[in-house]
Amino acid sequence: MSKFEITPRLLKLLHGADYNPEQWLKVPGVFEKDIEYMKKAGFNCVTVGVFSWSMLEPEDGVYNFDWLDKVINTLYENGIYTILATPTGARPVWMTHKYPEVSRVEKNLVRNLHGGRHNHCYTSPVFRRKTREMNTRLANRYANNPAVIMWHISNEISGQCFCPLCQAAFREWLKKKYGSLEALNDAWYTTFWSQRYTDWEQIEPPVDHGMTVDHGLNLDWNRFCTDQTVDFYKEEIKPLKEANPGIPCTINLMMFHTALDYSKFMPYLDVVSWDAYPMWHNHTDDFGNALATAFNHDWMRSYKDKPFMMMENTPSTTNWHGASRLKAPGMLKLSSIQALAHGSNTVQYFQWRQSNGSCEKFHSAVVSHRGKDDTMIFKNVAEVGDILKKLNDDIYYTTVNAKVAIIYDIENKWAIEDSKGPRNDGMYYNDIAMSHYRAFWENGVSCDVIDSTKDFTKYDILIAPMLYMLKGDVPKRLAEFVSSGKTLISSYFTGLVNETDLCYNGTLPALGLDQVFGLWEEDMDALCDHQSNEIVIKDGVLSGSHRSLYICDLVHPTTAEVIGEYGKDWYKGWPALTKNSFGKGEAYYFATHPDYSLLKPFYESLIDKYGIKRALGAALPFGVTASIREGENGEIVFIENFLHESVKISLPAGREYKDLLSGETVSSEIELEALGARVLK
Repeated sequence: MSKFEITPRLLKLLHGADYNPEQWLKVPGVFEKDIEYMKKAGFNCVTVGVFSWSMLEPEDGVYNFDWLDKVINTLYENGIYTILATPTGARPVWMTHKYPEVSRVEKNLVRNLHGGRHNHCYTSPVFRRKTREMNTRLANRYANNPAVIMWHISNEISGQCFCPLCQAAFREWLKKKYGSLEALNDAWYTTFWSQRYTDWEQIEPPVDHGMTVDHGLNLDWNRFCTDQTVDFYKEEIKPLKEANPGIPCTINLMMFHTALDYSKFMPYLDVVSWDAYPMWHNHTDDFGNALATAFNHDWMRSYKDKPFMMMENTPSTTNWHGASRLKAPGMLKLSSIQALAHGSNTVQYFQWRQSNGSCEKFHSAVVSHRGKDDTMIFKNVAEVGDILKKLNDDIYYTTVNAKVAIIYDIENKWAIEDSKGPRNDGMYYNDIAMSHYRAFWENGVSCDVIDSTKDFTKYDILIAPMLYMLKGDVPKRLAEFVSSGKTLISSYFTGLVNETDLCYNGTLPALGLDQVFGLWEEDMDALCDHQSNEIVIKDGVLSGSHRSLYICDLVHPTTAEVIGEYGKDWYKGWPALTKNSFGKGEAYYFATHPDYSLLKPFYESLIDKYGIKRALGAALPFGVTASIREGENGEIVFIENFLHESVKISLPAGREYKDLLSGETVSSEIELEALGARVLK
């Protein structure tokens, strides 16, 4: 596949939904009506089989694929392709009762009864065998069926199991990683509280009634659980790839889900997809929801530097938010265009037809319990289908090219949240990463969201807030990045520990980052949530006094220039924001978390200084964002208004654009309706 393609069997923007026809097999006429309505909605694909195991294998070793054959082939005859799921997201009841070991053991070390989904052990040989048997049959039957364009592996993979099998596998994982107990004891600092291990069998997972204060143990357990899940995924796809290596595989990732380190899946994952469920209209405005969703879109796109899939979003409401609000008129169109703007080549929904029973019966669907196509939701979905057809030729072979990146590192997040000080009320890693990201998003500047192990060289500006844990050669690559003439921005709580959360001794930030930033850290003051300090700016480009929060690092400049000082408390006058020349580049250090009133002009000055491309060449009004996708045939500009009122936008002087949705030519100024969007070429 090229870097633009989602699947080689259907080179179009995908429009579809999760489809559960097995729920309706006993109701005459529903399947035929579904196909009729899918065509009206502009669907070209559906995801089938996500929770079908009990229908595909009703008894151990007894299989029934006849109903699935009919569904896949009939859909294809009507121009609708299938993304076929492996059904491992929810196993059948008979399996639990025949093979109890497949059930997950929770942190209290009690094995679960059958129930729900994601209730299985990824280590269990029985579950792996049954998965292999099922997937081999699916592969042999459908891998070369032209109707099947992709494999959807399991569903929202997640969870940890603490069973004896997983504990034994964890010990083997540790043996392979450390080689000896002496090396493990040193890495985990087990002399603390007399925790030294003298036998591998003494090592237990971090459970609430056991060892929870060894941060090396906690980190390695999370790493093991990620590796074990990745290994299960690799086993899942093996028979699929053996049958036809050309059919891509994906797993639907989740919004801000960091219990697993998704980056570890990437070498084995063909396409990134994720499920977007922001709580639209649950706050005074939708700006915060739009910001978080944009951040996640860019995070998913950045994993493989290519278009991704919005595998699920709700046509209107969910069934699990605190208050499930209907999407206002225009919101589905706007959120769909937002996904495209950030690099998605699909708009897909959960779900196609509303279930009659169980816990998702009130989760909205394209087709409601009414069973007709005359609802607002259906009409909104059909409108998105029309939009995707209009945009397909212009945007399919385009992508987002960012010159700015923010490091959002999951292992670093695990360590920060387990650090036990300096702020046990919360370090707010997500919020702080998004506050830096926001300044670029609001200015229409493309921004990648990357793991610290990714290549930095393609970027001009790199932001690494709270890079607490230094992994591998990251410090060396950061120094090379700045020295080459680029700009690095970091903050307090940076460069303090190694990969097993052991503190560095000596000058901090460690491993040469003190030279990069031109300062050394003496100590840090933690503020309560109701407390703040202030940053008084001394630099000529910026100005004013700005509130600061959470942590106040006390640093001593060596070669760094002081741009801002603390304005309060006994360390008033100490550096709060510094800039250091290092090689050909510059490194900025925020010793405290600044209010957005400073972050926004700070980053705008860097955007201007380095000539970073804005989508519309100028700042945008609050609530409006813009993005660019680029390809051989030029640039596509997406403009989105997340306000519930119309707004006028100035376009760059001397340029004309074609509105790809209306067909009109626009210049000088356009008006965006409330919750409106425009796509301009």
